[in-house]
Amino acid sequence: MAGFDDLEYPAGVFKALSHAVRLYIMERLSEKDYCVQELTALIGYDISTVSKHLSVLKSAGLICSRRDGNCIYYSLKATCVTGFVSCIRAMNEKNTDSPDSCMCKTCDSED
Repeated sequence: MAGFDDLEYPAGVFKALSHAVRLYIMERLSEKDYCVQELTALIGYDISTVSKHLSVLKSAGLICSRRDGNCIYYSLKATCVTGFVSCIRAMNEKNTDSPDSCMCKTCDSED
């Protein structure tokens, strides 16, 4: 597909974000760094499932990790994601088809 090659990476990032648990993880990581055990307790899934979600986010370049003793801590690299999610939420809350349907701070400031 000529002309679409430069969109492969962004499409992969959107694919990595296309799960509610991964978006939840991104939102939590916007607050502070979390270790896998803390995220597992917050999410309520088993550690292998949470680790898989973290792996997808890390492979997409959205988060990074560091080891501290027996814990692996994750932190947010792509801080813009949480703003984007807020924008999408604002669009959903307004629930309109008008071209100016988003009323989030980011889109509102572009006028």
